[in-house]
Amino acid sequence: MLEGKVVVVTGAGGGIGRDMALSMASEGAKVVVNDIGTSTTGEGTDVGPAQKVVEEIKALGGQAVANTDSVSEAASAARIIACAVDTFGRIDGVVNNAGILRDRFFHKMSLDEWDAVIKVHLYGSYYMSRAAANHFKEQESGAMVHMTSTSGLIGNLGQANYSAAKLALVALSKSIALDMQKFNVRSNCIAPFAWSRMIGSIPTDTPEQQARVAKIQQMTPNKIAPLAVYLLSDQAKEVNAQVFAVRNNEIFLMSQPRPVRSVHRSEGWTAQGIAEHGMPALQRSFVPMERSGDVFSWDPI
Repeated sequence: MLEGKVVVVTGAGGGIGRDMALSMASEGAKVVVNDIGTSTTGEGTDVGPAQKVVEEIKALGGQAVANTDSVSEAASAARIIACAVDTFGRIDGVVNNAGILRDRFFHKMSLDEWDAVIKVHLYGSYYMSRAAANHFKEQESGAMVHMTSTSGLIGNLGQANYSAAKLALVALSKSIALDMQKFNVRSNCIAPFAWSRMIGSIPTDTPEQQARVAKIQQMTPNKIAPLAVYLLSDQAKEVNAQVFAVRNNEIFLMSQPRPVRSVHRSEGWTAQGIAEHGMPALQRSFVPMERSGDVFSWDPI
């Protein structure tokens, strides 16, 4: 499905990114495997993970090159796209998968913890997409896949930085889709449910927590890859500005914000009028705040 295409997968040294890179190579793509080899919190570097995935791809007869530039700076993100063009002659698809976590309850979160996560997830996706955009415009084709999260779409405890970045990424994707559709460029999001080192620190101190983790561990990273492959393929040419979720063997099309209920008063509203009449009418349609302990009931990942 990706024969002749050149794709970049960031954060591809392990987990979901690795499986996407392998699957894309198996479908004929030439792959830039980007990973700086950092810890889940963004510390350190290691060329090993990216190179190991490249060797796996080559052993299976595919073509790939490793890249260890960071997505969190514009210049280094541009080098990742340049690596694809210089090595394989073009760029057709970008998967913005690189990520780190700095979990902390909001009232305890430091400025550094906020900045670090926003820079990798949101700025990194912008830098990568922007670096690819001119190539896509000139060739009048291209596709982007951004990895969002139900932590942003629905919410989660202790992840204000990560949640804000992941929901902002949905807005970025829709804006890219609107701005670039006239050039046949598509932009979509995937919210993955999968066991990986990014969520491997979930506590297992109680039987309930152990049962929760056992369920998540059923959701292997390779379940995400087929949808990413499809979204980068020409067969997805009519799919644009959408948000999907993948949970084990299920694929979900996620809703996007639309009006749920309205109230109107011909003479206009006062604050007291809203309190007495407007808000009680609207509250009947409030969406409840999600906080389930069961991952099969949309526990955020």
